[in-house]
Amino acid sequence: MLSRRPAPTLVFTAIAATVVILPWAITGVPGSERPDGPKAADTVLAQQPLTGVGGGVTVREISQPTPFSLVALTGTDLTGTSARVRAKRADGSWGPWYDADTLESNADDTQRGGPRGTDPVFVGTTTSVQIAVTRPPNAPVTTAPPETGLDAGKELGYVPATAEQSFAQNISAVLISPPKAPVDSQWQPPTAALGPGQPPNIISRAQWGADEHIRCGNTAYGNGIRAAVVHHTAGSNDYAPEDSAEIVRSIYAYHTRTLGWCDIAYNALVDKYGQVFEGRAGGITKDVLGSHTGGFNTDVWGVSMIGDFEEVPPSDIMVRTVGRLLGWRLGLDHVNPTGTVMLRSAGSDYTFFPAGATPTLPTIFAHRDVGNTACPGNAGYAALNQIRDIASRFNRPPDLMDSLRGGAILTKWEAMGGKDSPLGMPITPEAAADGNARYVTFEHGAIYWSPTTDAQPLTGAIYEAWASLGYERGALGLPTSGEIQEPEWIVQNFQHGTLNFDRQTHNVLRVVDGLTLVMPPPPADGPPVQLERFSRITNPVT
Repeated sequence: MLSRRPAPTLVFTAIAATVVILPWAITGVPGSERPDGPKAADTVLAQQPLTGVGGGVTVREISQPTPFSLVALTGTDLTGTSARVRAKRADGSWGPWYDADTLESNADDTQRGGPRGTDPVFVGTTTSVQIAVTRPPNAPVTTAPPETGLDAGKELGYVPATAEQSFAQNISAVLISPPKAPVDSQWQPPTAALGPGQPPNIISRAQWGADEHIRCGNTAYGNGIRAAVVHHTAGSNDYAPEDSAEIVRSIYAYHTRTLGWCDIAYNALVDKYGQVFEGRAGGITKDVLGSHTGGFNTDVWGVSMIGDFEEVPPSDIMVRTVGRLLGWRLGLDHVNPTGTVMLRSAGSDYTFFPAGATPTLPTIFAHRDVGNTACPGNAGYAALNQIRDIASRFNRPPDLMDSLRGGAILTKWEAMGGKDSPLGMPITPEAAADGNARYVTFEHGAIYWSPTTDAQPLTGAIYEAWASLGYERGALGLPTSGEIQEPEWIVQNFQHGTLNFDRQTHNVLRVVDGLTLVMPPPPADGPPVQLERFSRITNPVT
């Protein structure tokens, strides 16, 4: 077995021993606020009434010259109504359908007379969408909202539906155009492993551009967090890291300026890249009353995964981040992430538990466990046990296998047979090789990965010969294939040549530019250890 570079294990141990919670892990990196950056108030919300919509399924195509990227549906009463949205692509074809889930609120949260609404669905940048609205049979046909000249219209850009117009009379589409952030202000997804007891970095409201003047001034608090609930925002999962802050700003603007809520509904939001955004104002370490789970908002902390996870599972880094976030947040109130809790229902149209009912729920539960919804989708729901397990181990040193999950190297190893493969078990965490390459050493070899070569295993005499040449810094570079079994030879390809193991003589031949060299036997104490710069552990995206 080769013993390459013990430094990564030492670095990993040092990281694992770090339990101090740095201030910027909760509030964001000091000095990174951008007061001149895009704000939620700069979001453009344009309403288009959906007229002539009766019972059954009605499809309407909605367009506007100005590009938009999120779509929501509003009305005075959306009971029995569901909607799906799809966007027109640049080539004129239509994208996939996305469900628009009905949003929920606290009884005391809607203070501005706004309508009921669905989640804003992220569809990517477009100028046209189709909306399929399904309403109860024999529902009256909708008409356009009357022009009443209400003051609310000056702020919103349109007149919201009011209690005097019945559900049957008006339903509207809201097209949301978030402002773009400058290139130098985009958030970079996290790449480093975190030690036990260290929460993920949380992007503060000031950093993502919450613009506090558009929310209500009053923040309601409970008596302490007793549980957490997991949501998804629905909509496309095809967003870039820099899109996430725009989505959060748009949700905030829609919740406050269109629905008339006091603030964004969720306590935190997590994207598929592992970026965490502070949600509702009032202090992320405090029991801030949200508006995310009708009937069960009191003393329940709500986190929403950005995306739709009905069929597509949340990414590994999203699951790990949600787990760590909830492990940290529940730990502040001494809540066991794998325990149960008895919560009292406040009732409402949004839950199937009547007011006063006291169901026993997991301390980390899903929106669908209490609400009339499929949220957070079947695939998101299936991830809850893993989220609970990660949360429960928040203060424990990370397991070596857990540190490799989500990476191309672990995927390759599992495809080779895992612990029963020729490599055996991993013995070091993933570490940096030359350039952007990564590697993990195993009991009987190693796997090296780079964006251009993919993950390739190395074992036996070929691995020893390659290592003696200087690993990936040597004349051969990185492996570009695994071992190729031939009758007389075992061949492995590299960026700049091949290594060939002779089955009869057991010699290893190096071939570079047509020149063949018989490799000397490896030294008894193994190949030389290279000096290199190590970085914190990360996993390449598969």
